[in-house]
Amino acid sequence: MAKNNLNVVVAGIRQLTPRIREYLLRSQDGGALPPFEPGAHVELHTESPVSGPIVRHYSLIGGAGNWDDTPDIYRIAVQREDRQRGSAHIHDTFAIGTTLQVSHPKNHFPLDRRDSKSLLIAGGIGITPILSMLRSLVRRGRNFEMVYSGRVAADMAYRQDVLRLGAGNARIHVSGADSKNLLDLRALLASQPEGANVYVCGPAPMVKAAEQAAQELGWDPSRIRNELFSSGPGVDDVAFDVELKASGRRIHVGRDTSILDALTAAGVHVLSDCRRGECGLCPLDVLDNDGQLVHRDRYLDEEERASGKTLCICVSRTTGSRLVLDA
Repeated sequence: MAKNNLNVVVAGIRQLTPRIREYLLRSQDGGALPPFEPGAHVELHTESPVSGPIVRHYSLIGGAGNWDDTPDIYRIAVQREDRQRGSAHIHDTFAIGTTLQVSHPKNHFPLDRRDSKSLLIAGGIGITPILSMLRSLVRRGRNFEMVYSGRVAADMAYRQDVLRLGAGNARIHVSGADSKNLLDLRALLASQPEGANVYVCGPAPMVKAAEQAAQELGWDPSRIRNELFSSGPGVDDVAFDVELKASGRRIHVGRDTSILDALTAAGVHVLSDCRRGECGLCPLDVLDNDGQLVHRDRYLDEEERASGKTLCICVSRTTGSRLVLDA
């Protein structure tokens, strides 16, 4: 774990839906935690006896309703994905008093306070960063509109908070378990005034659909800001070792940890920024690999992926047991 991580203790747990729990994390020494802006997240570091080290990224919600949490508290929500992975470990083992570490807040999805109007779009557990934005907009009396979409209303965390906070400017869209009633993103964007900016967080298809709608409408791409919701590593992900050519070091990457997080935890400095496979800072050359590369980025083109010679280490990995990188 990184030396500058923050020591926290679980101070509260609340079941929001059958699969989503909210956790209050209090500083272990009782002092104030570093402040953050809407859209920020922290890296949560813990360890499983089954999977080994686990690093997960969770948005900071900031408080309940209009009220901010006290300075010694971070509030996150965790959706359980399956019984053997990181989110399941958190649900199964975190209790009041559990100690762990989190990073200082990071924000790759900031809310622009200068917006003439902000359109917030949340899908599923993507509500977590959007809710912090909603709270900020309401408290500052800004012009906004919000749509929160999900398959089943009962599975949508903070649904009532959104309706109460957003009043007439927020609505819930239920697509149905079979997703036959998908949100019409093109119509939603077309109804916006000139200069409105959009903040969308949810599954990849929703984010891509919003970007496509904006493109069809001739919008400047900078008006669409997004954060992809990811459930974390895939079901078939395995642990493997990374060998670094320059130093000769061998570093273990757990099945619930990204290459970037494993290298960072081991004290290896590598360039990175977005941690979403978008910015192009973290790709490293692949010198040897005894498996198949699993590309999950949105930066490399198809030819680069097919070559097997480079990898965005923040999100991508290998199916093998050994990966040699030019680092």
